[in-house]
Amino acid sequence: MSSCNGIAIRVRGQVQGVGFRPFIWQLARESHLRGDVFNDSEGVLIRLCQPVDGDAFIRTMRERLPPLARVDAVESSPCQFDEAPTDFAISRSVAGVVNTRIAPDTATCPACLADIVRDGDRRQNYPFTNCTHCGPRFSIIRQVPYDRPFTSMADFPLCPACQQEYDDPADRRFHAQPNACPECGPSLTLYDNAGHPLAQREQALTEAVDALRAGQIVAIKALGGYHLAVDASNDQAVSTLRQRKHRPSKPFALMVADLAMAHTLVQLNDAEAAALTSPAAPIVLLRPRTDAPLAASVAPGMAQLGVMLASNPLQHLLMKRMGRALVMTSGNASGRPPCIDDGHALAELGPIADRLLAHNRAIVNRVDDSIVMVEGGQRQLLRRARGFVPSPLPLPGGFEQADGVLAYGADLKNTFCVLRQGQALLSAHLGDLSDPQLFASYQHNLNQFPALFDFQLRQRACDSHPGYLSSQLARQHSQDGLPCHDIDHHHAHLAACLADNGQPLDTAPVLGLVLDGLGWGGSDTEHQLWGGEILLADYRQCRYLEGLPPVALPGGDLAARAPWRNLVAHLDEACHDWEEWSLPELERLQQKPLGLLRQGIASGLNCPEASSAGRLFDAAAALLTPVFEQQHFEGEAAMVLEGLAWQAVKGELTPLPEPDEIDLSALWYGLLQGLASERPRPELALQFHQQLAAALAGRVLYQARHHQVDRVVLSGGVMQNRLLQRLLVQSLNGHGLIVLRHHHVPANDGGLALGQALIAWARQTDRKEQA
Repeated sequence: MSSCNGIAIRVRGQVQGVGFRPFIWQLARESHLRGDVFNDSEGVLIRLCQPVDGDAFIRTMRERLPPLARVDAVESSPCQFDEAPTDFAISRSVAGVVNTRIAPDTATCPACLADIVRDGDRRQNYPFTNCTHCGPRFSIIRQVPYDRPFTSMADFPLCPACQQEYDDPADRRFHAQPNACPECGPSLTLYDNAGHPLAQREQALTEAVDALRAGQIVAIKALGGYHLAVDASNDQAVSTLRQRKHRPSKPFALMVADLAMAHTLVQLNDAEAAALTSPAAPIVLLRPRTDAPLAASVAPGMAQLGVMLASNPLQHLLMKRMGRALVMTSGNASGRPPCIDDGHALAELGPIADRLLAHNRAIVNRVDDSIVMVEGGQRQLLRRARGFVPSPLPLPGGFEQADGVLAYGADLKNTFCVLRQGQALLSAHLGDLSDPQLFASYQHNLNQFPALFDFQLRQRACDSHPGYLSSQLARQHSQDGLPCHDIDHHHAHLAACLADNGQPLDTAPVLGLVLDGLGWGGSDTEHQLWGGEILLADYRQCRYLEGLPPVALPGGDLAARAPWRNLVAHLDEACHDWEEWSLPELERLQQKPLGLLRQGIASGLNCPEASSAGRLFDAAAALLTPVFEQQHFEGEAAMVLEGLAWQAVKGELTPLPEPDEIDLSALWYGLLQGLASERPRPELALQFHQQLAAALAGRVLYQARHHQVDRVVLSGGVMQNRLLQRLLVQSLNGHGLIVLRHHHVPANDGGLALGQALIAWARQTDRKEQA
């Protein structure tokens, strides 16, 4: 057979394991083209025999991409076929291929959802139905390449019918590694809380629904971990779950069957509905309806409800039978990582749940539910996990060669990050590293990532805080001789937001308003514990300009858990005569051991000073809300304070005029005077937000004029406060500043590792160039 000329089209991105090759096969056959397509170490290579309009083919390819495919780059060049092909074929992958992209777990596609409800379909009511467009990916992979033998589906040999689908390029299950049916795939078992099996397969699901309808708690094994579920309309059931899980007030997430059910519980705009129904199927924070048929204890004191749609076949079948919303919260004992191992789940969840609905497909990688809020019409990720991880984050201009960096993140809301070939791979949300099990999981994942992503380590980055477990581990690992960069906490926040907004490596310095609980910083100032700073920074350098006045943290770490301690410190600092005010709100404060507390502050004994916005919110909450004695979860006081403030919002928010300075005395005296005149507490909570936002915006505007800067970054965990963020954006935009907010990377510590990695690479690159 004679040779022929052709063109080679190189496609890079998320194009392996997502049905991309059969899509190209179908596209080529539609146009009667000859050639082939195959995977290799760089992505996918398409070869087309002339005559062909390559540009038209690429345009059609981009317009009709499979749901899970993501194309980063397309390049074309001439090629030569040794033998002219007679048709178009899917060729074998190049030997030694490394899967350059592992797709995230993705919500059930419409076609598979139709399969499980269609009468007579062989997958009717089968809870593990999937295809190349949906289903588990990252949660089941053990090693690369992403082939069935290297996943937890290796224990389930395909039956003849499923094998035929798997082998047929025209079938949407072609090379779908989790492909299965009732004949050959995983199955359900319902257990009591002692581990005795009660029912199998479809009967297990039926009896689980019966238990939920009867007010019982059911632990349910999902794609990336266990959930604990109860009927969200049953106040006794929700209260029992709180009691058994030792979770007295932290809001529970809800699962609904579809948008129609969501509309009965919450107010939804188009952007929020789009977030709910996206392939990632995250938890979305939404405004509750006053007439929502929910137990009062689902989310006490909160301005928002966390709602997600059923996102896998088991959940769809469960919700169809249930007919009403379920609490669907992480399957763990309080403070522990969610369970993924069945034996561990029985031991840990048995004392909490009445029933366990499990299956026999192993979860290899724990992946929590992602959390999103929509502000200003745009999504903001608060927790990046299922549906997003491990899809890489594109890096802005100047970082094309960024490679070989491992950043360890922080100790709370931990994620870690690697820079590989001009992209950032941010791990799934892990949580609080103080838990020994979670810290062990963190170390396991740190070791696993290089193998999964062909990552060659050259340097490390960590938080500059000397006490962080993550930082201590990074320095311990650096005994191998590779450099380890200490990165200030708030500089990392700012850099992560720069990258999230596509700002290039050589961008001019921007202002950063970074608000959080606490972070180590101050390489150019005496203040070491920050939490409310205005910075002038780029990816390489960070300069402190000003911030909230530092206030003592009475008891050190205790201050983060006991809001009343912060209230004492702030009132003593700002209102020296506060004890002369005859207010019921202050009487309970005067019952505390103020003398001992003040002695500690005066001596500096375990009472460091910090400019913490988080602790300022805690103090205001201790004055205005019931969260006085202690917080039962991180951020509770601030969330309840924000929920109270939203009650006073009528119509559009109106920012206050910006003062010339940050005067916390005026803020505190305003609250005391409001209480003395018996103004409603929601109005005072709103006043607190408005005055603080105005004061911060005023100083940002001053620094912007002084340094001739027109861009400002808003970052840090306090920026999750929708009310404060909206007030700041309105004020700053109103004066012509360009505001950069987080979108794809969390503003909280979950995005910190990205900033650490980028700063480390930028600084190391500068050193090499100077050398």
